[in-house]
Amino acid sequence: MTRDSDVSFLEDFHAVAQIGATPAHGVDRQAATAADRETREWFRAFAEQRGWETRVDSIGNQFALVELVPGAPYVLLGSHLDSQPLGGRFDGAYGVIAGLHAAERIAARAVSATAGPVYNVAVVNWFNEEGGRFAPSIMGSSVFAGIKNEQEMLEVRDLSGISVREALAGIGYLGTDERPVVSAYAEIHIEQGRILEREGLTIGAVDRSWYTQKLDIEVLGEQSHTGATAMADRHDALLGAAKVIAKVHEVTDLFEPETLVSSVGQLTLEPNSPIVVARRVHLIADLRADDAATVLAARDQLLADVTEIADAYGLTINARDFDVRDNQHYPESGLALAEAAAAELGLGSRRIRTMAGHDSVAMNRIVPTVMLFVPSVDGVSHCEREFTRDEDMVEGVAMLAEVGWRLAHGALQAEDAGLSGTSATAAAHA
Repeated sequence: MTRDSDVSFLEDFHAVAQIGATPAHGVDRQAATAADRETREWFRAFAEQRGWETRVDSIGNQFALVELVPGAPYVLLGSHLDSQPLGGRFDGAYGVIAGLHAAERIAARAVSATAGPVYNVAVVNWFNEEGGRFAPSIMGSSVFAGIKNEQEMLEVRDLSGISVREALAGIGYLGTDERPVVSAYAEIHIEQGRILEREGLTIGAVDRSWYTQKLDIEVLGEQSHTGATAMADRHDALLGAAKVIAKVHEVTDLFEPETLVSSVGQLTLEPNSPIVVARRVHLIADLRADDAATVLAARDQLLADVTEIADAYGLTINARDFDVRDNQHYPESGLALAEAAAAELGLGSRRIRTMAGHDSVAMNRIVPTVMLFVPSVDGVSHCEREFTRDEDMVEGVAMLAEVGWRLAHGALQAEDAGLSGTSATAAAHA
């Protein structure tokens, strides 16, 4: 591609990074907020300026369709434009903007190609991948893939009591359009780790995802006066929650270093008054490892710890499994395709695993999927300091365009990944 196309991509990327920008160079574009709507309008304008059809489905997923072969299914490229609160400007948005520019390059290349594509190309902006406002994460792609029930997801509410349905309607993106039939999916993302940077490589071809297990934990105590209640008479839900949070951290010490990661990232309490002992605390514990048995062993230990804490402090603690995702292994044929594309472009690459969840984890269940990484400086993500160099992003766009070109020519078939069909739309409504 010409240097002009690289400049155009970078201009678009840095322009979108101004939508919902924070003073520390991050972004705050949580799902179905005004800032999210603004990025969606930018996506729509990009597509319409090029004469591409745009669609929005009933869970808020947004599509730009590039017709190359009338009536054929689509090779889908993309990621998400929503962010974490005070998040980074690269996570998700890079993959969507790279997808749009890759699709444009594929369309231009098809005009003069001797052998034209056999599939169309489309770009997607998935709804609520981050899950910062509405839990669970990876919501839009999971509904598309038939993993999550759409009606249940539309009724999920944020901490203010606003439902997904209400929020999407409020920004004008509760769609009714038909979902495209998809033949393959490719996503490019920042690594959110240090491996590529440490090894001086540009491209990671993701071969598997980690096993993820969350625990939804409710700690119930008794509301009382902080000044008038004797310490021995208190049933402090917040104290119990603090003990649980410590155990979530400490459970990692039972395994080899870096084998298991865990955290509590969200906590709410009632009545949240400075002179009232808390009666209820709600929190989410997140456990992840490459090996499912490790996560399940940690889960069992935490459940035992929770029982001991409840008994010790006179509390009731309810814990339930939430948002469990098993390991996903990406198709070998897709990995080989990515490696061949990187070699042709002269880009250093390696196979790599993803500890984080991505929309590709959902899509890999229903169509042949290629997941690509570009380096993250210092491995930092989900914060304003998140950073990836312009030159790495530019190389990633070229890589995605080459992978997309090969997919559009039928490089992967559903049977290559052990899949039964290519209709994601049918799967989503099964």
